[in-house]
Amino acid sequence: MLLSRFYLPTLKEAPAEADIASQKLMLRAGLIKKASSGIYSWLPLGLITLRKVENIIREEMNRAGALEVLMPNVVPAELWQETGRWDKFGPQLLKIRDRQERDFLFGPTHEEVITDIIRKDVRSYRQLPVNLYQIQTKFRDEIRPRFGVMRAREFMMKDAYSFDVDEASMLRSYQLMYDAYTRIFTRLGLAFRVVEADNGAIGGVASHEFQVLADSGEDLIAYCPDSDYAANIELAEAVFPKESRPAASETMEKVATPGMTTCEAVAQLLGLPLKRTAKCLMVVADEKMHMLLIRGDHSMNEVKVGKLPGFSGWRWASDAEIVEALGCAPGYLGPVSLPKTIPLIVDRSVAVMADFICGANEAGFHLRGVNFGRDAREPDAVADLRNIVAGDPSPDGKGTLALLRGIEVGHVFALGNVYAEAMGATYLDAQGESKAMEMGCYGIGVTRIVAAAIEQHHDERGIRWPQAIAPFAVAIAPVGYDRNEAVRAAADQLYDALAALGIDVLLDDRGERPGVMFADLELIGIPHRITIGDRGLKEGKFEYQSRCISDGKNDTVAVPVNDIVAFVREKLAEAASLVR
Repeated sequence: MLLSRFYLPTLKEAPAEADIASQKLMLRAGLIKKASSGIYSWLPLGLITLRKVENIIREEMNRAGALEVLMPNVVPAELWQETGRWDKFGPQLLKIRDRQERDFLFGPTHEEVITDIIRKDVRSYRQLPVNLYQIQTKFRDEIRPRFGVMRAREFMMKDAYSFDVDEASMLRSYQLMYDAYTRIFTRLGLAFRVVEADNGAIGGVASHEFQVLADSGEDLIAYCPDSDYAANIELAEAVFPKESRPAASETMEKVATPGMTTCEAVAQLLGLPLKRTAKCLMVVADEKMHMLLIRGDHSMNEVKVGKLPGFSGWRWASDAEIVEALGCAPGYLGPVSLPKTIPLIVDRSVAVMADFICGANEAGFHLRGVNFGRDAREPDAVADLRNIVAGDPSPDGKGTLALLRGIEVGHVFALGNVYAEAMGATYLDAQGESKAMEMGCYGIGVTRIVAAAIEQHHDERGIRWPQAIAPFAVAIAPVGYDRNEAVRAAADQLYDALAALGIDVLLDDRGERPGVMFADLELIGIPHRITIGDRGLKEGKFEYQSRCISDGKNDTVAVPVNDIVAFVREKLAEAASLVR
């Protein structure tokens, strides 16, 4: 491609609204253009990259035995009404009506549509398994779109759905998709982790997220450097402490703490470690008030709380409900003299605390030296209620946990028969009995991958694409192309030679000053650059410079003119081998 014929509206500065590196660089490099809040046009450079991502995904999905389909963007409401998601999905669901006042929606995901297809066609176990996928535009009406295409309202997604006769078969399909995703993200040249994830309200028997590692990631991942253990912070288990609860050594004492409603403030006043305090949280579950206790230096994990028996659909208790039940406003609450009608559930770390500090259930006062069994009743239940922290023991017993941030780019679910039962997707088994199909669903955020790759691979000069998804593999930068015949001839000849080999090459034939030319090529992140100048030609050499993510130095290398094509092919092969 000749740059003079390529639409490349680069910017020196990113718009003020851009928050993170990928958003800034995608706008500056001319990959995208904002049309509305959370809605972007993909310009030629961005679309080339997007299509390369799609092609890798498509190749690996096909290799895994999935078949590509294309389902409608606009979905009739009655399908979603069958599963109850028409009302449950929430305001992210963009609903519309046609001229005949019939309800439709813009599909944010397609479980209902694919299940409707399968239930109409599949009758026998002999027709299973089936695995269908699509790469399609989705729409979710995000309340606060941000970070460019990272959290947009309109986005490209690869969604796949498997149907099997039983759970064992479903898990085999699940493993095929798990393995395909591993190959996809490896081929894309991304550093990623596969983490155990929460199944959420959708249920199921297994769930894994594929997280691209980046400091700007919204998700927090717990992993063990000494083993393969990794889990989303929502799921990572805080194991029961090995030590047992020590005997009481202090007498309970009431202390004045006027205006101090946080564990941090009380610990500072008393000159004691924050981990000596107990944080009291009041919630309502199954129409009953509950008191939860976690250590003052820990934070509650709402997903774990939701998995407690009877806690599906739990909510925070209101201040009015708390005052009515305990006679005291939040900030000074504790388990001492807690009415027996209010269950007491404590975190595992709290269960082994002695002589701890908590609220006195009286405004302006706390208690120190509190012990279960003596001052407060023994807990009704002990559970894992908290988020893990760095240094916690790994649940697999092979070391301690560390934390890092990630960007979720893929998620696989073993759903079970939730949708099949709701929509009557059944088959006849070998004995002629009707059974619900077992289903899996598998998603990849295609547009999000482009942004995640930039978040992971950029520097102060611009993007550093993984070679597999770079819009162009090689850039030719001729100095004086518009005024030096020898430079022009050498650049054209090299361009033709590389293009003839099927290499994606970009020739900057604009005649720009070297500084402008180099700045643009570094901004858009082309992995390999060849500079052609009059002085080098007289010495029989070109200059090669790498912007590959595997090269840390970007040193310039002089390469004989006659060797340059072989040299470039070697560099391309070398970079490709690193991600196999």
